Amino acid sequence: MRKTALAVTGLVSTLLMTGCALSSNSPHQTSGPAKDGPLKGDTLTVASKEFTEQLLLCEITAQRLESQGATVKRTCGMSGSNAVRAALTSGSVDMYWEYTGTGWLDLQQTTTVNDPAQMYQKVSAMDKAKNNVVWLPPAAANNTYAIAVKTDVAQKLGIKTISDYAKLAQSNPSEAKFCGASEFFGRDDGWPGVEKAYGFDLPKGDTAELAEGPIYNAVAKGNPCNFGEVFATDGRIAALKLTVLEDDKKFFPPYNLSLNVRGDVLAKDPEIASVMAPVSKLLTTPELQKLNAEIDVDGKTPEEVASSWLRANKLN
Repeated sequence: MRKTALAVTGLVSTLLMTGCALSSNSPHQTSGPAKDGPLKGDTLTVASKEFTEQLLLCEITAQRLESQGATVKRTCGMSGSNAVRAALTSGSVDMYWEYTGTGWLDLQQTTTVNDPAQMYQKVSAMDKAKNNVVWLPPAAANNTYAIAVKTDVAQKLGIKTISDYAKLAQSNPSEAKFCGASEFFGRDDGWPGVEKAYGFDLPKGDTAELAEGPIYNAVAKGNPCNFGEVFATDGRIAALKLTVLEDDKKFFPPYNLSLNVRGDVLAKDPEIASVMAPVSKLLTTPELQKLNAEIDVDGKTPEEVASSWLRANKLN
């Protein structure tokens, strides 16, 4: 994950010039007329990763900042954690929402921290000292990785915990077929770590690499896998009648959301913290499940969901 400054700069430049960093929300890549507010006259760039929740958070943040007078440039939908992190630390973007567990790994930490408050304190202190990146107070939402299975399949196989799954993977790997995204298969806090922590080794032929979105439907249909990587805040878990396996060894670390802002940007515009504080306080796990479902299940756009949610909470 460690790159030279030249490699980082090249990566970010390539992403931005080719448009790969942009979401499909092209009509909303630039802001509308600035309103009066504490951020009037400021120009800020908001980024995100490529999956639903991140696209939603990017749009919520952009619209909230615009409502307070800022001119906002969107770079929503960058491909992968490394790309958006590189964009932040190189100064190409000003802020994005990150997860404490991801930040812990980005800072090359290998010990396990299961307490959310302790995780946030350690990550925020280290990142500020090392990279001048400020982690604003975290949301209650914990979008940790999880393993899910169709509820009736779980009942049929008698699987309730990841330990149960590990036994199945050893005894009947074809029933334990697993779908995951490329990033999950490559992360220490993803598939390699799960196999190590729970003591199993599923044959590669019984794993399938899919984009994150299609994994949910693949698990619901049992094709090509019965089990798959999911995010705890995803609205499709309930909609598709999936069951999340209990992480009985508490392997997955906390993944609380925090808006990461470059320190020099926050020093220039300290009002960003107070403007975004009410947003953070409202982002609980059930709330994000509901909002994510509006996009992934009901077919609304991130822009529509963000606007309605901000309006309902009197934040725009």
